[in-house]
Amino acid sequence: MTLSVTPCTDPSRWNSLVNQFNGHPQQLWGWGKTKAEHGWQAERLLLSDGGSVVGTAQLLIRRLPFPFRALAYVPRGPQGEPGREAELLAAVAGYAKGKHHAVALTIEPDWDADSAAAAALPGAGFRPSTNTILIPRTLILDLGQDEEDLLAAMSKKHRQYIRKSGREELDYRAVKRGELQQCLDVYKQTAERAGFGIHEDSYYFDIFDNLGDDSPVYAAFKGSDVVAFLWLSASGYTAFELYGGMSEEGERLRANYALKWLAIQEMKARGITRYDFNGLLNDGVSKFKMGWAKHENMLAGTWDKPLSPLYPLYNSAL
Repeated sequence: MTLSVTPCTDPSRWNSLVNQFNGHPQQLWGWGKTKAEHGWQAERLLLSDGGSVVGTAQLLIRRLPFPFRALAYVPRGPQGEPGREAELLAAVAGYAKGKHHAVALTIEPDWDADSAAAAALPGAGFRPSTNTILIPRTLILDLGQDEEDLLAAMSKKHRQYIRKSGREELDYRAVKRGELQQCLDVYKQTAERAGFGIHEDSYYFDIFDNLGDDSPVYAAFKGSDVVAFLWLSASGYTAFELYGGMSEEGERLRANYALKWLAIQEMKARGITRYDFNGLLNDGVSKFKMGWAKHENMLAGTWDKPLSPLYPLYNSAL
């Protein structure tokens, strides 16, 4: 069966449907709006069977040099009725090819690697890609557990440091917009120490403004100074870590332990089910993340559906 595809132009309706289908925060309207303000085009697609919407996909389009024309990308989507993944994928790919003449559709769905949904990918014409944007190996906490169970699953050191950093003379709370620049200044210090690249400040302010309550930022304050921060995005189902950093003083006080525990508690209080640490590598940050539970999660990863005879050339160029 071929699903019909209709663009959605109503932000409230869109977010409601994303949450109805347990979608990821990177599928929320505000995330697409931010990407559209920074080099992408965002389209929100309603995938319908007759008069009923059975799935949605936020499609990001990046214009490419001739002859490739465009790349279509769905971050942590699509989402829809379980068991209809192949239909959803076919509908989005058909739209990306027909309207945008995309050389490929790249998706990084929020599906477990061993799930029936992920098993539908090869049959739908998708192939694994090594050009990863979002890391599939991650840690996802089940916030349906009691806090005592969440604490019990941590390393002993993490529990000790949560208590220790919580006793320091630090104020842990949500960040107001006027305090956001302090967080970005700490982020720049963190990036310089760790050697990773970051966006210009306006990008982060746009996320804060466009996502609003769906992108809370928490910080540890020493007096009026931010010494650590943690930035999330959150749908009704999933909380997803975006950014974080510490000053040297925050590192000395181990402020990131009590800060992350606060964020987890806040997301649990919202009724959110999943807390995604956004990727595990083999580095110090990942070692810190892995102390919060005794398991890891593997998502489906990055998949491409070639939509043009030029795809092999495009893939080689990447």
